[in-house]
Amino acid sequence: MNNHFLTEIEIKQFKCFSNFKAEGFKRVNLIGGKNNVGKTAFMEACYVHTRAENISLMTTALIGIKIDREVLNIFYGHYDANNQQQMLDATRTFSSISNIRQCSYSVIEVDATKTYQFIIDANEVNISARDFVLPPEHPSHIKIIDNFGWSDGGINWAYEAVQKHDKEKELNQFVHEFDNNIEGFKVIGHKPQFKVNGEYRDITEFGDGLKHYISIICGLYACENGYLFIDEIGNGIHYTQHDRLWELILTLSKKTNCQVFAITHSKEMLESFARVAKKLDEQDISYTTLVKNKQQEIKAITQDSEMLFYSMSQGHEVR
Repeated sequence: MNNHFLTEIEIKQFKCFSNFKAEGFKRVNLIGGKNNVGKTAFMEACYVHTRAENISLMTTALIGIKIDREVLNIFYGHYDANNQQQMLDATRTFSSISNIRQCSYSVIEVDATKTYQFIIDANEVNISARDFVLPPEHPSHIKIIDNFGWSDGGINWAYEAVQKHDKEKELNQFVHEFDNNIEGFKVIGHKPQFKVNGEYRDITEFGDGLKHYISIICGLYACENGYLFIDEIGNGIHYTQHDRLWELILTLSKKTNCQVFAITHSKEMLESFARVAKKLDEQDISYTTLVKNKQQEIKAITQDSEMLFYSMSQGHEVR
């Protein structure tokens, strides 16, 4: 396994998590569990943790997950996405430890003075709220895709990586396999567009599933030697396309050395994940189920490929 991959994490404090541990992660990891058990919050914690190479990247990750959660409220004016401190203050504390680093963030208020405290490994930095200015975000190969896929800007950014790899023809084939009416994909005038009947049409004219699909494929190229986090991976994607999607994820993630974390609540998506991994003899996978015990504490049960294949072959309930 590549040294940059996250193999274990302890989330000491973040949202619904307190002293939570999970381990056994591989290159491609599927996360399941009942509704409201904390699947998305877990993915967000892993995302922030892997981004915490420095204060700038950690801060923009914390702000980014709040913006993603509040899209509708931002649209209706309840939040100002440009108010960086308002977005940052939504998370009061974050603390985690893994095989790659230790990091924490806290909002400290004493005598009407607010300070942001960051600790990354052994380095502690305290920034007064009055002096807080978010530095420009550094280039990153760590990205998160929400359950509807990326915006135009996100797809445009990721498509540049497809072009740099000279994989436009391959991408067009993948999209055609998803919908044989689609002849190709391009970004024209900063607008993602699909070609149908010889004419390019805006991506908004097509369903959310196709947008999610192309976001994932482009993201795998863009996040080379990094991490890709995918919320509700099956959203809008018909079950007949699940196997092909997993084939692409398992093969492309290996080529680009990208660690993938994906969330699902779908039994069909889980079954497809196991079926395709077994067909490809792919051992570098895991399936983690989040559950709550009687004390309402969140726990993780992780299965490697051997355990997952056995459970599925025996018809055991693994969700």
